[in-house]
Amino acid sequence: MASVTSAAVAIPSFIGIKAGATTAKVSATAKFAASPVPRLSIKASLKDFGIAVAATAASTILASNALAMEVKLGDDDGSLAFVPSEFSVSSGEKIVFKNNAGFPHNVVFDEDGIPSGVDASKISMSDEDLLNSAGETYAVTLTEKGSYSFYCAPHQGAGMVGKVTVN
Repeated sequence: MASVTSAAVAIPSFIGIKAGATTAKVSATAKFAASPVPRLSIKASLKDFGIAVAATAASTILASNALAMEVKLGDDDGSLAFVPSEFSVSSGEKIVFKNNAGFPHNVVFDEDGIPSGVDASKISMSDEDLLNSAGETYAVTLTEKGSYSFYCAPHQGAGMVGKVTVN
């Protein structure tokens, strides 16, 4: 048990304040019990570690989703377009193509319009794979720096084309 003794405190008096008023001194003694230092057990430490790992994983997932570039397939007015049709991303940033209007759509990267060494078939949807309803998505992550041209196979003739620059 710890105790504090003989603490002198100066308390000003506000009653009948006059020039040259004095202050009163008060002595007090306070006693309190000091709690023992908590001991960490291995079980508690592992539980805290698990919580920290889960929080870190959740933060990483949220951060990776926050860094995704979203591209609409079909404009809100129903026109056949990628919105935006030209944009830039950082190397390794995810691009999410989201079906919006005028579907079916797909995303095909033009083999003649991508950096050399990149396999267009590995980053494109196949011609048979189509996004048929609102909200369906196709995601791709481009790591090689350069310009990538892409199009929607069913609507390429209508001008549904786009370009992404990877920095």
